[in-house]
Amino acid sequence: MSRSVSLPAPVTTRPDQPYIRLRDLEHDLAARVDGEVRFDPGSRGAYSTDGSNYRQVPLGVVVPRTLDAAVEAIAVCREHRAPVTSRGGGTSLAGQTCNAAVVIDWSKYCDHLVSVDAAARTCVVEPGIVLDVLNEKLAGTGLMFGPRPSTHSQCTLGGMIGNNSCGSTAQAYGKTADNVSRLEILTYDGVRMWVGATDEQEYARILAAGGRDARIYRELREIVDTHAEQIRRRFPDIPRRVSGYNLDQLLPGGAFHLARALVGSEGTLVTVLRAELRLVPAPKAESLVLLGYHDIAAAADAVPPIADHHPLQLEGVDDRLVSFERRKGMHPGALAKLPEGGGWLMVSFGADSQREADDRARALTDALNGTEHAPHIAFFDDEKTEKHLWEVRESGLGATARVPGMRETWEGWEDSAVPPERLGDYLRDLRALFEEFDYGDAALYGHFGQGCVHTRIPFDLLTADGIASFLAFLERASDLVIAYGGSLSGEHGDGQSRGRLLPKMFGADVMTAFEQVKAVFDPADRMNPGKIVAPYRIEENLRLGTGWTPADPSVHFGYPDDEGSFQRALMRCVGVGQCRRHSGGVMCPSYRATGEEEHSTRGRARLLFEMLGGHADSTVRDGWRSAAVRDALDLCLACKGCKHDCPMDVDMATYKAEFLSHHYAGRPRPAAHYAMGWLPLWARLAALTPRTVNALTHAPGVAGLAKRLGGIEAARPVPYFAGMRFTDWYRSRGPRGDGGRGPVLLWPDTFTDNLSPQIGHAAVEVLEAAGYRVLIPPRTLCCGLTWISTGQLGVARRVLRRTVRTLAPLLRRGIPIVGLEPSCAAVFRDDAAGLFPHDRDVARLGEQTRTLAELLAGTDGWQPPRIDRTALSQPHCHQHAVLGYDTDRDLLARAGIHLEAVGGCCGLAGDFGFTAGHLKVSMACAEQELLPAVRAADPDTLILADGFSCRTQIEQAGVGRQALHLAEILAAAQRGDNLGAYPERRIGRRPGPLQTLHDRS
Repeated sequence: MSRSVSLPAPVTTRPDQPYIRLRDLEHDLAARVDGEVRFDPGSRGAYSTDGSNYRQVPLGVVVPRTLDAAVEAIAVCREHRAPVTSRGGGTSLAGQTCNAAVVIDWSKYCDHLVSVDAAARTCVVEPGIVLDVLNEKLAGTGLMFGPRPSTHSQCTLGGMIGNNSCGSTAQAYGKTADNVSRLEILTYDGVRMWVGATDEQEYARILAAGGRDARIYRELREIVDTHAEQIRRRFPDIPRRVSGYNLDQLLPGGAFHLARALVGSEGTLVTVLRAELRLVPAPKAESLVLLGYHDIAAAADAVPPIADHHPLQLEGVDDRLVSFERRKGMHPGALAKLPEGGGWLMVSFGADSQREADDRARALTDALNGTEHAPHIAFFDDEKTEKHLWEVRESGLGATARVPGMRETWEGWEDSAVPPERLGDYLRDLRALFEEFDYGDAALYGHFGQGCVHTRIPFDLLTADGIASFLAFLERASDLVIAYGGSLSGEHGDGQSRGRLLPKMFGADVMTAFEQVKAVFDPADRMNPGKIVAPYRIEENLRLGTGWTPADPSVHFGYPDDEGSFQRALMRCVGVGQCRRHSGGVMCPSYRATGEEEHSTRGRARLLFEMLGGHADSTVRDGWRSAAVRDALDLCLACKGCKHDCPMDVDMATYKAEFLSHHYAGRPRPAAHYAMGWLPLWARLAALTPRTVNALTHAPGVAGLAKRLGGIEAARPVPYFAGMRFTDWYRSRGPRGDGGRGPVLLWPDTFTDNLSPQIGHAAVEVLEAAGYRVLIPPRTLCCGLTWISTGQLGVARRVLRRTVRTLAPLLRRGIPIVGLEPSCAAVFRDDAAGLFPHDRDVARLGEQTRTLAELLAGTDGWQPPRIDRTALSQPHCHQHAVLGYDTDRDLLARAGIHLEAVGGCCGLAGDFGFTAGHLKVSMACAEQELLPAVRAADPDTLILADGFSCRTQIEQAGVGRQALHLAEILAAAQRGDNLGAYPERRIGRRPGPLQTLHDRS
């Protein structure tokens, strides 16, 4: 067939990688690009994988500060013939954002909302902006970007455009492609232009102008015109066809919408520089209906008539997912609200008023009540309850990975899509296929209103037989979804996971069209090569695979939930990227402060994975001695936020302590490890002559010298030691009251005992008033926290062993241990068991340790004194992660306190904020949420912080306030003290005067 336009040869195979002089490439990028150019092992290791099963070590990483800098970076890459891969949140599940290429990370600097046209309901954004951040910035307009994937708190708009993301709200608003008006794009050969809908007049104008732009348009039209019949026939007419290139957007008779055609091309055709997005009105109110059915297939059968009610979201969840979440202790309150059933639909309605939303929901329930197989129904219109219930669904990926007592599960067939009216039968056949391949443990959930199914499957990706079974399953599963008229991908894209399967879905003719389109934009295959077109084999580049042979070294912690294996503990990270959230929870404060992948929980886990080797091209080759891993862990605050907030319970604080222990074994440590790691010893010595020590540590000249020698931040004032330790005071005072409720041991942690004894005084007052007989240890003991956090685990074990041996008689009598400092109580409840996993007395210590609130709340007949105030609280990170804060909330509410709890980390975090070189990050963490909230608080507001670090950060930040401990507030209220304005000035004398950070200029 002759063509009026000469087309480039289709890209059918990946060309051989040209020889690239990496040093020259790095040099030219650094010289010409306004940004951060990183070819070091740490950066390359951190970016070697994403949320998928795949791993490819990049040539290097570029973090451009501006769009023009990114354009220049691609120009440099072109001159060196280096391939390029764009990356946003790095949450892709099909391997799209890892490649042996120069990775351009847009998320740190190129994250601006450029403009908003509220009247036209459009905005222009840069690719690095996170979806939740965008919608927060748009909130004042009453508009939002419609599609909302479950990763909305960390996914970027560039990534959503690359994948054609959807999420639950695509039920109402469509896919990302449906919500893109125009794109500013850059081709590998340097063409930069805006593209969008192209009518005949615009098409003629482009052709008349000539040049590379005209050739692109002319060739694309020729390709689509030639293959139009097959495109119409082979593209399934379903809501969630995400596989392949969107050539249906270029068909004759349509808008020839080049921007929408490029959405979902996964960075294989062009680089997206800016996007003009369509916005929709944000619902002012929502209602949620939960429908319980016999099983998930029956729930799917019910979808079409429910979809006729035009819900905002229509999601499905099966009994296995619910079982997994219960087994992992996730969302217990929300799960208790599910109606009876073995499969559930979650149906939400949005409207301008709550009444309207409720009416729409009740119209659905009324219609269902009259059906033959009416479901069990639960209705909710409380925003907080709805949020918690949606977390059940949004936690699907984390809930289905690393389920206790089950085999590991993996993506690989995690987002197939079929016509919604055929979904029930598809799920029955898919479940039968799971059983045939011994994958029956897999859960099924997803965007049922649009026929999209999510799952994680227990593939064996380590053995040859397991991988052969994995590939055989994919062949059968792809045949199944195609037979149902569906799509291999309904949301996550093709990448490497499904690229080789595309010919089965689209046929040879359409595949030729895809290959020709690739040739139009990128004939040399330098844009994210090996994805979608001319793809790698599915089993290539696996993060695991038969060739993966990692070390599994002997370690100090027991890792009881990981079969005692450090390597298995590191495999908890599946790359979902919640540690890259900008708000909510605690995790990950160092990422929020720096915007750096290496300083996220995920980035650190990736580097530790690389450290264990297992691949011939592992970027970290010096094991425990690795400077790259050490530097990535240096800014880890050991807050343990990830242990709670990560759906996989990654515990980076423990991994950091483990690493530091091995890294510094047999060689000198940083001075701060001796100065602050051994704080309990120095505090005990300071107690002998506290006035002398205070004078020296605050004397001009001497103080500065001591800080330099101790590796302490020069701007940080050293806390004052108390004139009398709490334990000395209590021994001289003795117990009081009748002690009718029995004894409790009040744990005198180093901070309370030496630096804040007034808190111990207050706790004694409260406990005795509650009827307890207060005991303290017979000698100075320690939990070992400071040695654990600095990785001096041998010392920590000896200290803890001595403590447990001393407390054993009390523990065996069942006497509760009350901890006032959350970090120390968390050691007893968590770290101690890790260091002594088989010691029964250590287990008793964890079981019997209580916070003050926990003990009081569990005391029959005890009522808190009335306080009737507003309070701003900073829950300690370890309390958030290990101990829990709900009991404190309830107790304070019973006292009449209206509580606002601040999220995030205070940034001081024990020794972290005192260590030289950490001040900038420490204060950036505090400025995320804590300090703005304290500045905004009224003078009458109580500022609460049980953690010494949190109180110190607030005091030293110079915001004019000091924080109080729960014990101090309760004791003052018991006494009937008049708190007045700035109540901290009337409660509890601190050792020494108020201290603020020294001049940091």
